[in-house]
Amino acid sequence: MKAYRRWAGVYDTAFGRISSSARRRAVDLVNRLPGTDVLEVGVGTGLSLPHYRPAKRITGIDLSREMLDKAHERVDREDLRNVVALREMNAEATDFASNSFDIVVAMFVASVVAEPRSLLAEMRRLVRPGGNVLLVNHFIAEKGPRRWVEEALAPASDLLGWHPHFAMEAIFSAADLTRVEVEPLAPLGIFTLVRLPV
Repeated sequence: MKAYRRWAGVYDTAFGRISSSARRRAVDLVNRLPGTDVLEVGVGTGLSLPHYRPAKRITGIDLSREMLDKAHERVDREDLRNVVALREMNAEATDFASNSFDIVVAMFVASVVAEPRSLLAEMRRLVRPGGNVLLVNHFIAEKGPRRWVEEALAPASDLLGWHPHFAMEAIFSAADLTRVEVEPLAPLGIFTLVRLPV
């Protein structure tokens, strides 16, 4: 989280552009899925918030107060009335009741948290039966030059604030991997959108 405190003021410029297509794709899917109550885990500076349909009621959580301050500013500036709450909270142990949301989405969070499996378990707990868990994340390439680069960057994980060598198996069980829908996203398939029906 130290990295995100350092980056709060420049996050939108430094990371917003490269992640924008993946964010929009995830929000487009949220907008098409049934259900009204949406939790965005790791809402950050609120880059995705303006793109949700007004009919969706959005709650956002993040562990970084500095990032949430930027999200609050965005909500006020753009008069986003469907954003019902922005709260400072640990995504691996929230204080929401079980089955509180129709959709829980985490963008660029899975490779940042200490315990990815705990994150997924918490996301599943919060989703109502018939709902959806969505993840957008970078996952290590199976082979080739991109994998070499990702493995080379791995020792700098703490400085970067994310894990370049993060594998899908780090968060999903073997059973989950037989059920998920996986979509590589632009640019160049660096990011992946994963839908897990609950």
